[in-house]
Amino acid sequence: MLGLARRTHSKILFASTSEVYGDPEVHPQPESYWGHVNPIGPRACYDESKRLGETMTYAYARYLNLPVRVARIFNTYGPRMQINDGRVVTNFITQALNNESITVYGTGQQTRSFQFISDLIEGLVRLMESNYTLPVNLGNPVEFTVNELASIVKNFTGSSSEVIYQPSPIDDPQRRQPDISTAMKYLDWKPVVSLQEGLRRTLVYFKDILRPSDYGVN
Repeated sequence: MLGLARRTHSKILFASTSEVYGDPEVHPQPESYWGHVNPIGPRACYDESKRLGETMTYAYARYLNLPVRVARIFNTYGPRMQINDGRVVTNFITQALNNESITVYGTGQQTRSFQFISDLIEGLVRLMESNYTLPVNLGNPVEFTVNELASIVKNFTGSSSEVIYQPSPIDDPQRRQPDISTAMKYLDWKPVVSLQEGLRRTLVYFKDILRPSDYGVN
């Protein structure tokens, strides 16, 4: 894609990830933080591929004058998510709608920051229209524990699901929170959709695509 962008004289966006920070030891995570990644752990393929992607992107920018933009995208959710994509929001919603056990990995005290899709899109558009060329965090800086997310989903769905706990995956980050100072300063951007409002919109979509029998309604 970098080669194609160069041949067509195009600006390119590299969609990076908060995973470049690994299991961070700095909170919140600024773009200047180099991360805390286990390069041989089970999560490493994704983490390191994105770090390598950033390296390649900036190599093209540095040596071939390719105009690039890099967004480090934090947890994002919203309508039209794949219901079986394995992410925590989709897992919790489908389990709650089916009145199945809501599965939490670890203690549930680990935190995540959940960004609604419309906020991400607005941030990406502003990044592409800007002159800023360094990496930019795009995420919602409000932290929630996984237990809090499970409780909110249960309440919104009216589910009778119980919350069960399974062992935490190796290298699972204990905290994840973006420092969005750069986006606020250079893109005049910050998220505007709360987790509660975003989940309401997302639930409308999930209830529409799931058959009534799929979530315990006859």
